[in-house]
Amino acid sequence: MTRLSRALRGLVTALATVLAVTGASVTAEATTRPKAPGDFVALRTVDPTIIQEMRYFTRHNFVGERIDGYRQPLCILTRPAAEALHRAQTKLLRAGYTLKVYDCYRPQRAVNHFVRWAKDLDDQAMKGEFYPNVDKSRLFDDGYIAAKSGHSRGSTLDLTVVKLPTRPTRPYHPGEPLVPCYAPKDRRFPDNSVDMGTGFDCFDTLAHTLDPRIQGEQRANRLLLKNTLEGLGFVNLAEEWWHYTFKPEPYPDTYFDFPVSSTSLTNSK
Repeated sequence: MTRLSRALRGLVTALATVLAVTGASVTAEATTRPKAPGDFVALRTVDPTIIQEMRYFTRHNFVGERIDGYRQPLCILTRPAAEALHRAQTKLLRAGYTLKVYDCYRPQRAVNHFVRWAKDLDDQAMKGEFYPNVDKSRLFDDGYIAAKSGHSRGSTLDLTVVKLPTRPTRPYHPGEPLVPCYAPKDRRFPDNSVDMGTGFDCFDTLAHTLDPRIQGEQRANRLLLKNTLEGLGFVNLAEEWWHYTFKPEPYPDTYFDFPVSSTSLTNSK
């Protein structure tokens, strides 16, 4: 055997070893990648009529970039929460409205992303829209950011109401001028939602569901959402008109970290 032949054989052997090790690593990663329990579902498989505008898959959120763990613009919930939401949608459709979700299950890695962002006081790119009156150093103390979120348990979601027939919300263009989230509806970032008095994820006391400064049509719209959902087992977070949790939660003490993706679901379709 020539020296060249021995060298080539050695190279082939080395490559085969590398490929075998790499393949084993990939297989192990695929096997150990976190998956959702069997009773988590994609909302669209329970009710495809509910609009999904998954903000954390986009750059239009208080961080200004796609959030870790959001691999698809997909609403995932525990089945009991999804089925209760379907019942709410049925009621609202009869009245000429539809639900729209902004966020559903949220992996722990996304919450960790929020925490890292909140600690970086120099990053205030989205302040003009989402927290114009709040000093970023106060986000933890004021309860806007926390190390754990009920969303990670799978039965909490953020949502609103849209009047039928719907019109699509225009896309957000990174770098466009920001308008405070509590500005009048015709001035703040357009949303096909009914007027709730503030935009989604508005870090301001005006976003408190029953803030007395919110009156007239805006208050009526908040109460439409609140009364519809609370009659079906959902509980509102008083500080956020958009935030609801279905009770009793199947996983009241478990914070999941599987990615927001159809591949995370055992029974994905």
